[in-house]
Amino acid sequence: MLTTPPPVGQGPATTQELFAVVEDAAAPDLHFLATPGLRTLLTPGMLAVAGALADGYAQGRFVCLLGDAGVGKTFAVHAAARRLGELLPLNVGAQPAPADLRACLHKALKLSGEAPADPGAADTLIRRALAQGPRIVVVEDADRLSASCFEYLRFLHDDLPHGLCVVLTAQPRGERHLRAQRMLATRTAGWPFIRPLTRDQVPQAVPALHPLWQSVAPQDLQVLDARMAGGCLRRWVVLTLHTQRAMAATGTQKPDQSLLQAVADRIDGGRRA
Repeated sequence: MLTTPPPVGQGPATTQELFAVVEDAAAPDLHFLATPGLRTLLTPGMLAVAGALADGYAQGRFVCLLGDAGVGKTFAVHAAARRLGELLPLNVGAQPAPADLRACLHKALKLSGEAPADPGAADTLIRRALAQGPRIVVVEDADRLSASCFEYLRFLHDDLPHGLCVVLTAQPRGERHLRAQRMLATRTAGWPFIRPLTRDQVPQAVPALHPLWQSVAPQDLQVLDARMAGGCLRRWVVLTLHTQRAMAATGTQKPDQSLLQAVADRIDGGRRA
């Protein structure tokens, strides 16, 4: 059975806690486009990822993180991992092979020199480094991994005395591929699902994301979201950056409807949602 996105409002946080600003939860350069003034919010997705990642890290197990592009999967993992342990993001390309995972791990672990061409020698160095302390390995777009890549991750996980926390991210269309990997069935701590903001959540979340939106009427934020963002925080970051630039160019202190329409037209070429 595939994952069902959790109903909005359900989870460990109360309504008052949701969308609160979390101080020192993420490095400034972690925010998309390094946009000045962005703040980290306690979204339902952040809560789900933090809980699942804490379990996966403590148990040395996998975490399969699902959500559409732009909802904040990568950001949530990096923010949650800051308080747990060292993060090892693996930047694998399309259709990676186990050799690509070895090369990425060699680099992420900061091992000296180039990764050995011999798989056994490469694995000896990687296993020795991983055994020195808990790490969190992150593989983006994990639905691109082949069966041999999953088998290699299983090998590393099972080889370590306390397992290995591996975060596999994918868009919802990739869930079926992850579910088909039998090794994940008994080695996964959770399958958190991050969904976009709802229409009702936008007026609460967006002004907390950045102060420049605090003077914009809630209904105007909802209209802008429907046209440009679809509840995805990454798109709101893009809107924030373009609005900042437009305000600086025009000397505007607050974004009005005319400026916001001009920004939206510039981004999408004047198309209407």
